[in-house]
Amino acid sequence: MPTTPYRVPKRRRTLLALVAVPVAGAVATTVIVSTTAGAEQIDTAGMVQAEAWSAQSGARVENTTDAGGGKNVGWLADGDWMRYDNIDLGGSGSLSAGVRVAAASRAGGTIELRAGAKDGELLASYAVGYTGGWQTWTTKTVLSGSKLTGKQTIFLLLKSPQTGDFINVNWMQFKRTPTATVPGSPSAGAPGPTASATPPQNAGWPAVDPAKQQADTAAFFARRPAPITNNPVKVPEFHATCTVSHHAPDDPIVFPGLAGASHDHTFLGNRSTNAASTAESLFAAGTTCTPAQDHSAYWIPTLYQNGKVVDPKEVTVYYGSRLKDPSRTQPFPFGLRMITGDAKNQSDTPDHQGNHFWCAGIGGEVGRTADGQYPICAKTAQLVRQITFPDCWDGVHLDSPDHKAHMTNGDHTGACPSTHPVPIPSVSFVIAYALNTDTNGITLSSGNGFSMHADFFNAWEPDALAQRVRDCLDQGYKCNAQGTF
Repeated sequence: MPTTPYRVPKRRRTLLALVAVPVAGAVATTVIVSTTAGAEQIDTAGMVQAEAWSAQSGARVENTTDAGGGKNVGWLADGDWMRYDNIDLGGSGSLSAGVRVAAASRAGGTIELRAGAKDGELLASYAVGYTGGWQTWTTKTVLSGSKLTGKQTIFLLLKSPQTGDFINVNWMQFKRTPTATVPGSPSAGAPGPTASATPPQNAGWPAVDPAKQQADTAAFFARRPAPITNNPVKVPEFHATCTVSHHAPDDPIVFPGLAGASHDHTFLGNRSTNAASTAESLFAAGTTCTPAQDHSAYWIPTLYQNGKVVDPKEVTVYYGSRLKDPSRTQPFPFGLRMITGDAKNQSDTPDHQGNHFWCAGIGGEVGRTADGQYPICAKTAQLVRQITFPDCWDGVHLDSPDHKAHMTNGDHTGACPSTHPVPIPSVSFVIAYALNTDTNGITLSSGNGFSMHADFFNAWEPDALAQRVRDCLDQGYKCNAQGTF
């Protein structure tokens, strides 16, 4: 380890999202999508500080230079190791294992995590190299194929082709993610929305596990709602606030696995969303949303003005209910995906789904653009768009061929129809663009304003979502982003 002073870099953390599913017999699959962020929250669940060893050889502890990093273990070279006793690997779901590392050495090497002994079962292996400095940190995560559960003794082993110090380690993290049907998987004979329209297998109707869904529903309604405090507004609602994470010509719902096959999208929330995203990969990644328990992916067509990208200033994702009685609303299943609006629509339609732009703020709308599609906002106002998803689910499918048929809106009685009997939260994006005075020259990547649409891929942490639905929607009261009154 060099004795020269550390360079103190601008703080950066790299979250890596898994885009693979365990394969029978596999030891560890390393499939990583890297997204760099500046100040996102780090989920500390399953985290083990590197200095909290039970035994070690060759390790030394020092302070990290980034705020919140705590201590790290440095001066690590080939053959060094640390042992950690009673590390809980959890009991069910896919196991991911991550390490946060930094290195100024270009020699590189490998970190291995093994269970039970130094030559025990391999949980994960990471190729590591130069990160930019001894305090320039990056996180590497792999999806482990190990079947081990519960408390285990874990060894962290260092291997390098040279004898000098080559890596620092800040922490390890072991996390379990819920399982969900992979996009495009067959429905195993499950019926479509109606008995008369049963789709064949592999026709785009991935289904939930009915026994698990039934158990999850029973457990949800057995949950006791929180006492109502602070005299909240009588509106069934909670929300998340999200910012833009990235742009890409990808769409993991419409074109799963086909990178670059879509028009450009502006992605909100989950930092890892790409064409290969699955519910499991989204769950393992970070988010631009508050609360941090919302790992969901949200996306809309990119908006341009005279060919230049204009990002939303802010986006609020509301979860509510428009049903007459919201008390039986339940969480959507993990991995549910849906679309509202139509990217192919280039003209006005009776539901006006593509024409909900308005001006919010003092002065409001002061005119219309030359094509009539957009309002011109006063200098003290901004361009806003709201787009809303349905809140009735068929209770069986995570998706459908058109990404809409498994969902519908409440009927004329204000209840969910028999074809889609399960009330779930209605998702609504309120998108604010910092545009005023001159909104001429605006287009969407999907075409004109009538083509506005939105996509939602659920990857909420199940307990956090269930708490909000039970406390806020079922009781009919407005909650904040933290799910409290």
